[in-house]
Amino acid sequence: MLERPTPRVFSFFSVLPDDEKGAMLINLAASLAANDCNALLVDACMTPSSILSRFGGMTVASLLDVARQERHLDEAVRLVPEGFALARLSRKNVSAATHPQASRLAEIFDALTAESDITLVNGELNDDDVLPVPAMEMGEIVVHMSTGPNSIKAAYVLIKSLSDRLGRRPFNLLVTGGSDAEAQMVFANMAQAANRYLAAQLNFLGSIPADEHIRRASGQGRTVLEAFPLTGATVAFKRLANQFSLSNLTKGTYGMATDGASLGV
Repeated sequence: MLERPTPRVFSFFSVLPDDEKGAMLINLAASLAANDCNALLVDACMTPSSILSRFGGMTVASLLDVARQERHLDEAVRLVPEGFALARLSRKNVSAATHPQASRLAEIFDALTAESDITLVNGELNDDDVLPVPAMEMGEIVVHMSTGPNSIKAAYVLIKSLSDRLGRRPFNLLVTGGSDAEAQMVFANMAQAANRYLAAQLNFLGSIPADEHIRRASGQGRTVLEAFPLTGATVAFKRLANQFSLSNLTKGTYGMATDGASLGV
């Protein structure tokens, strides 16, 4: 019998504007779906995000509503035309220490990720500066940034904040808005600083170049993969999706690639 691969959870924390982060996550999820990956995108931000507004405010129900037995699961998870599943975690702060439905919410989240090859989470720390479900902490943490100096400073502060709250663990960097050479240089400098001053290991997840077609596609309510299939951004998203293939990775601590496997684009 073939054992089903362990589902992987990637929680994305961004220092870029919400519309840029949302476009990146939607395009990445669509690229994974186009690569025959059963992908789930979960919006775990309490504030309104461009991800849900992109799909007309869906989903109506949240996973917390399901945990409270106020809504059914099929009302909280929607398969969108781009080929991936979409859900919202909660509209309110959830603390495992105080919220009565926290454990039930975690069970529902775990069940959904078990049905998916890869789960992408639009993440943020809750009011208690912790992640709302344990699976997010046990999965991958991705810091989304650009090559600009303000973004680099903000990303370093974010990594320090996450490291202070989650403890010593590896973090991934996804760099958008620059060339691959620029992204690699930013990563090298960030990795050196994080190792020296934070004792934190950084891994290079990949890069997406600056490409006006991403914004144009978003303005049309489409993915860049669909609207502009030959652009540099589309090629980069396809490469990144290919690197997520479960057969290409050997998992180590926190699901990080080991034995020479690389997520770099």
